This record gives sequence, C-alpha cells and structure tokens, in this order.
Amino acid sequence: MKVKVPPKVHEIIDKFEEKGFEIYVVGGAIRDILMSKSVYDWDFTTNAQPEEILKLFDDSYYTNDFGMVGIPNENEGERPYEITTFRTEYGYSDSRRPDKVEWGKSLEEDLKRRDFTINALALKVTSHQSLVTSHNMVNVDAEIIDLFDGQSDLDNKLIRAVGDPNERFSEDALRMMRAVRIAAELGFTIEEKTFEAIKANARLIHKISKERVKDELLKIFASAHPHEGIIMFKNSTLSEEILPELEKTFGVEQASPGRHHIYDVGTHSLLALKYVAERNTDPIVRFATLIHDIGKPQTYKKLENGTITFYNHEVIGARTAKNIADRLRFSKKEKDKLWRLVRYHQFTVDERQTDSAVRRFLRKVGQDLITEMLDLRIGDRLGGGARETSWRLEEFKRRLIEVQKQPFTVHDLKISGNDVMEVLGIKPSPKVGEMLQKLFEEVVEKKVPNERENLLKRLEENKDEKEN
Repeated sequence: MKVKVPPKVHEIIDKFEEKGFEIYVVGGAIRDILMSKSVYDWDFTTNAQPEEILKLFDDSYYTNDFGMVGIPNENEGERPYEITTFRTEYGYSDSRRPDKVEWGKSLEEDLKRRDFTINALALKVTSHQSLVTSHNMVNVDAEIIDLFDGQSDLDNKLIRAVGDPNERFSEDALRMMRAVRIAAELGFTIEEKTFEAIKANARLIHKISKERVKDELLKIFASAHPHEGIIMFKNSTLSEEILPELEKTFGVEQASPGRHHIYDVGTHSLLALKYVAERNTDPIVRFATLIHDIGKPQTYKKLENGTITFYNHEVIGARTAKNIADRLRFSKKEKDKLWRLVRYHQFTVDERQTDSAVRRFLRKVGQDLITEMLDLRIGDRLGGGARETSWRLEEFKRRLIEVQKQPFTVHDLKISGNDVMEVLGIKPSPKVGEMLQKLFEEVVEKKVPNERENLLKRLEENKDEKEN
C-alpha cells in the first residue's frame, strides 16, 4: 500500500535501516491511516536497544525504564516522536505498571502485550521514494502487519482486547477506561468478551490514580460520541465505581401532574448530555449537564396529589459536584466551572423579573459562563421532552444581552476618579468614591447613560447644585 509520511518520520526509519535495525510504526497512527484520518502521533518499535537508539540521534533522550526514547518534534509544541524497544513484561502487582521488563527479540513479542487489536497493528516501510508531495509529505510503499485481526475489527467497528481480556485488564486497569474512551471517540462498540471482562474487573479501577481516571473520563466527554460513551461507561459498571452518585439517579421517577418530565432522572440526564453535545464541545459543560440533577435523589418528595418535587436539588447537587471534583482531582478552575453550572442551572426565566434580578443572576453565574449555562438549559429542556426553547427563555436571553450593556460595578463607568477630582476641583478623598457610587446608581436606574459626555455633564450639575 502507498502511505504518505512526514519527512522526519522518513528520516527516522532510514537511519534505523541503514544501521541494520528493524523498525515499525505502531499505535494509533496505523489506525488513523487505515481510517483515512490525519495522523498526529507517530510512534515506533524497534529491536534496537535504548543505548543504540541514542547514538543515532543527537537530540534524543531516555528518561524511563520501559525502553522509550524520545526525539523532539520539528514542529514546536507538537508531541515528540517515541521509539520503544521490543519488550516483554512480567507481573502487574499494582494493575498499572509491569514489575519487570525485558527486551524482546521479535515484533510479535511486543505486539501481543498491547491492549486492543486495533492498537496492535504495525506498519513496515518496504521501499522508499524520494517524491515529496505538495503537503511536504514523503510517499512510501508499506505493508501492514496484523497478527490479531485488528483490521477486521476496524472494519466491524469493534474494540477487542489482544488475547485474554481479563489478563489485559489485570495488567493495566486503566485499559478498561481506554476501551470506553476509544469506542466513544471512534463510534465503535466493545466486543462482548472484552466488555464482560470490564464488568468482571471494574473494581480494579481503584488501583489507578484518580488523575489518570479523570483524564480518561474527560476524554469520553470530549469525544465525538459522549452520550454513547457514557452509556457504555454505565453498562460496564465502571460508573458504579467512579461516579456512584450518578447511579442513584436511575429509577428516580419524575413524571407527575403539572410536570413536563417523562423520564426518570438518570435517563433524562443522559438525554440532556446527548443534546448539549450537539451544541457545546466543552467536556466540563458536558459533564455538568450529565450531573446537573444529581441532587434529586436526596430531595425527592411525592405529595398526596401525586406531584413530585425536588426542592433545592441544585444546592445539594452543587455540593455533590464539588465532592466529585475533589475526588477526581479536578483543577481549581475545572471544579469552579463544574459546580457553578450545576448550582445555578435551575434559574428562573419569569418575564416579571427586574433588571436587578437578572443582573444578580449574571453575577452569580459569571458572564464567562452564560453561553454554557444557556446550552445546558436547552439540553435540559430537550432531555426532558420539552421544546428547545420558549418565548420566556428567548425573552430572558434578550434581557441578558441588554443588562450586560449596563455597568456591573463602579469600575465599568466611562469616567474615573481623576475626572471627578478635576470637575469638582477636589483632592483625593472619600468624596470621590461617594460621587462615583452615586453616578453608578443613577446609571443602573437609567437616569443617565453610561457615556463619558453625559457623566461629565452630570458631574457639572452636581457641582452647580453644591455651589447653589
């Protein structure tokens, strides 16, 4: 087959072959080539040992015990090229890292230790052509080495473990999350025996650091198919181990007289995620949408007339969101964004609200999250069986735009303390702040526009009033 590779990749392969070493492209790059996708990560495996690789490239480096040598990417900021020596691994007492690593003697030894068949493919360049394409790529002839029917699984859109899935997951429990994540990214399903092995080994995920689990979870939310990914996450029982609070929402009924909901809380939340993902790609927004009603099981009440209520569920939910964020080692910024979206998603869109009430909402949520909050609200509505919007929501959105044209603090005024001192002929004193506050209140009450000329004029009028 014909393959286009970057010049640097061509150079790396050339250098190894000139010295008589075997070298193969491995990993996700092969998968992307076969799926006609752009390749961004180029990884290699070779029979050359790390010390021998280091002699081939002056800028290479070796920083671990697992045979991986890195070569800086020629494009600044891009992931380095990684070259790993054939290896075999023994013992996984922590279900994450091998207790012992030995250099392997063959490509087969190396490939059979990999996680999934679609990641256990190798590409061997068979002949080099000097022709460089218009996109600065080099044309080469290559063959795919497929020892575990990975190409067949690609065609059938399946994630299948290499060999015994129970062994693969006991070696590295994070592979269970990776299976769900890759399936969500590619729109694949997980092969039956592999999926059953995830369910059987789900508790091993607790041996993995919370940071690594969080990273894979957010990648599921960032994927092209987050709704399907989270369904797999739930059905695999991994969600019971990682997000037990979410599991409690399934089966909690919501349908009752005077309510628009037609699904239980958990099903509604999954549908809300599906709809919000169509309009917002931010993984934190998608995560917040999934857990926006996570406080409902604790606030569930059914009245005598059959009406179901969840008073203050957003308050309980926000507290739970913070606990989840802490448990999964979210950054401070990620945690703040998550809990704010959950805490204030139940906002009122009553047309009788005053501008002051709308402004208070803006201050609580933060102007930086308004678009995300509205996206969540629309996902919430659609996931509950309602229409995408209503005239009240559209009116609320219009008012959000209008009130943001007004200043939020004294600092938003079009004049400063220096202007006050100059017009009134006074020195720095509390009087300056008092005058700015007075002008700010008049602008909020729409007695004077927040325009420099108008504010200076109003200052002059205040000066005249004092003098008279």
